[in-house]
Amino acid sequence: MLTLRQLFLANNAQTTDFPLLLEFEQAKGIYMYNADGNVYMDLISGIGVSNIGHGNDAVINAIKEQVDKYMHLMVYGEYVQTPQVRFAEKLVSLLPSTLNSVYFVNSGTEAVEGALKLAKRYTDRKEIISCHNSYHGSTHGALSVMGNEHFKTAYRPLLPDVSFINFNNMADLASITEQTACVIVETIQGEAGIRVPDAAYMQALRNRCTETGTLLILDEIQAAFGRTGKLFAFEHFCIVPDILLLAKALGGGMPVGAFIASAEIMSALKNNPILGHITTFGGHPVCCAAGLAALNVLLDENLANGVEEKGQLFHQLLVHPAIKQIRGKGLMLAAELESFDFNKKVIDRCIENGLIVDWFLHCDNSMRIAPPLIITLDEIKQACAIILEAISYFS
Repeated sequence: MLTLRQLFLANNAQTTDFPLLLEFEQAKGIYMYNADGNVYMDLISGIGVSNIGHGNDAVINAIKEQVDKYMHLMVYGEYVQTPQVRFAEKLVSLLPSTLNSVYFVNSGTEAVEGALKLAKRYTDRKEIISCHNSYHGSTHGALSVMGNEHFKTAYRPLLPDVSFINFNNMADLASITEQTACVIVETIQGEAGIRVPDAAYMQALRNRCTETGTLLILDEIQAAFGRTGKLFAFEHFCIVPDILLLAKALGGGMPVGAFIASAEIMSALKNNPILGHITTFGGHPVCCAAGLAALNVLLDENLANGVEEKGQLFHQLLVHPAIKQIRGKGLMLAAELESFDFNKKVIDRCIENGLIVDWFLHCDNSMRIAPPLIITLDEIKQACAIILEAISYFS
């Protein structure tokens, strides 16, 4: 009989020739457990998904309650479904007044696709501007606005009329004109290795978009829901986007994404043509029930409140000659090492020692550190000790 690992390699599509092949049977809090009883501390939150930790009881109960009522009923936007309505109501209550219309989809990349369509339709313009080293997903439209040619060239032709500017570069803002439908920017760049922009730059970007009638799309698929110490990362910069993109932690472990705009902007999808954006499973009632429960846990337990202190502890403890820099905000961090080869060795040893860390798509010499927000100070100390041991082992 084939093992589970052999079946995985035989029947499941692979994205690399060297998958990690870790097998887990259970996950709870910040820990994951394999069949042999080995325990792993999750320091990447499933790439920004598990902000409130794995297996939260409130989320699980919400899922069970909704499953008993109904699951899929109809394509998104036709029926009044309580989980969608309540989740949208809660999100809108936490956002600036201009972000009052929520379109639920299945993932972050789908939120990007919907937002790009919406911006082009509302402005009746074609040009899109993104940033070098950006990451917005892997579908064709999202790939078109990815700022790394290495990952794009094999899939061309992509969307036309897409250009790129340098993130956090004031001079490049002049590229935004009356022909630009939208600028799509990660509030904090993720796969570039956690790059935090200057507040003055973000405010100038907002002003330039306003001056030219360009819609500002902020991608907070990784950065939202307390990850940076604020509920939404744009709060650090005293700006408001025209369209906000959410996913990952939005669902509390279940697949859901959203693009959010004003009702005026979002109404562009209703006419000429009608059904301007359609999704069968977007806003799935079970996913929305889970997402609302997760958001309530985040708020009720005030998990964002301790994020800055926890992030600072990583900065304080991760001191080693081989660590060139610690970048980031809150618990969205990158530890820069000398090379990908060295970083990969360190990552592999950390995993061997029970700590899950990872690297970045566009910055492979940096280690990703983004644990669930519920991590304790003592657990941070344990994690840092494992990282430092691994670095010293290869230094």
